[in-house]
Amino acid sequence: MQFTGIKGKVAVVIGASGGMGQSIVEQLSDNGAYVVAIDNQKDKLYSFVSDLQQKGIQLASCPLDIRDYDEVEKTIETIERDVGPIEILIHAAGVLYLDEVVSLPKTNWDTTFAINTTGVFHIAQAVSRRMIPRQKGSMVIVSSNAARMPRMSMAAYAASKAATTMFVKCLGLELAQHHIRCNIVSPGSTETDMLKQLWKDEQGEQISISGTAEEYRLGIPLGKIGHPLDVTRTVLFLTSDMAGHITMEDICVDGGATLGL
Repeated sequence: MQFTGIKGKVAVVIGASGGMGQSIVEQLSDNGAYVVAIDNQKDKLYSFVSDLQQKGIQLASCPLDIRDYDEVEKTIETIERDVGPIEILIHAAGVLYLDEVVSLPKTNWDTTFAINTTGVFHIAQAVSRRMIPRQKGSMVIVSSNAARMPRMSMAAYAASKAATTMFVKCLGLELAQHHIRCNIVSPGSTETDMLKQLWKDEQGEQISISGTAEEYRLGIPLGKIGHPLDVTRTVLFLTSDMAGHITMEDICVDGGATLGL
């Protein structure tokens, strides 16, 4: 599927080696963007990018720990200097630790916020400072429908995503005067490794679809698990000129699991 206004632009994708990130990288490339794929899983990142390059796709890879403020700044500066001005930023990195609040290790809480929230701040600030003088750009941050709905054993994840969602809305408000759009895509249960870690056995997928009363978790009205491409198409739409008058929006892609809240 083709989206207007992406061809020829430099696009940075954070979390590029994950299931969601890979799909986004591939679709941006198919739409003519020059993608710089960023992830902290170096080997997985290089393998994925190498496979695409062997198919004739032009893109670059860059390992980076987004928790490191100084390294983020250096990396963005290097991309701007060696590749070109960043016009598209997609942030799809994230971690999930399952535990009830009373037993959640502090290190897991800290890591969750460091990656899911503070890492977004690091990247968004570095890119914003460079987009502002050019008076154009588009950012899309992948959050979660957990930011809207309490989840058992997911307090750290849900809280970090809720904080990130509001951060992006505030950022979008500040950058609107500079003609820079900032939007959020909030997936629900999507076919990725992160979702599969929630499944205890072969019934996990059906439980996700049907919901569980004991965990106060609604099912999915559309009756199916989402596919990364469902999320990717929404991301690309918001990135493209087709969404040229949309900013500060949070689009939930969850098959109706949060009932439109």
